[in-house]
Amino acid sequence: MAMRSQVYEWTNNSATGTSSIRQTVDPIAQTVSGNKKTDIFIGGIGSNITKPAETNATQFVVIEDVATSAHAASAVQVRINTTDYFQNPDVTDQNGVPGLASPYPRGTTSNGAISDNDTADLVVIAGDNVLPSFSLTPEIYVLPGQTYSVLYTSAQDAGVTGGKTVSCTSVACFVKYTLYDGPDSLIANRLLEMGITVNPSNVDWYKRSLLEQQSMPSTGGVA
Repeated sequence: MAMRSQVYEWTNNSATGTSSIRQTVDPIAQTVSGNKKTDIFIGGIGSNITKPAETNATQFVVIEDVATSAHAASAVQVRINTTDYFQNPDVTDQNGVPGLASPYPRGTTSNGAISDNDTADLVVIAGDNVLPSFSLTPEIYVLPGQTYSVLYTSAQDAGVTGGKTVSCTSVACFVKYTLYDGPDSLIANRLLEMGITVNPSNVDWYKRSLLEQQSMPSTGGVA
């Protein structure tokens, strides 16, 4: 099916407080534990898909952008097979790209509001507009046959904890990627071998090059 540009949005919201494969009206925010990595695809919280994200033998995926909530000290990590992509200089584990650097949605607030369940008083914290300062360069390649995960982490719980309800209970992640399938996957692998960035423009350039070579007249002599 050639090239397909796709996006995936995850939130911790669902209709009944349990995992769901789609967004719903009047959702309930599920509690997300702090300092725990949650797989946004199959982690069992909020909107999920039914099986792990993976590529088959004729697919090549390029992850072009990742973003997450700017509040609750959120961060987003990409894991290829069993290896986390973003690591510290000493190759130790980290949570990944912070939402303050790559916020979703853009222009969101880095602060929240806390509602006291006992008195129903709402303490509002002044908001701000967080814009991205991070760009995923180079992009992340998921090769044929690999599995991949996008992991959400926050330094604090999101949801109802300790008698308090965080008004900004909803947290979210965003992933943008291009899927190269069939012959385009073969071209993507060839570009990777040549040291050329895999993107739709370069895949189309390679196709044109092949067509031009095939249309060139033969230079062989006549016996």
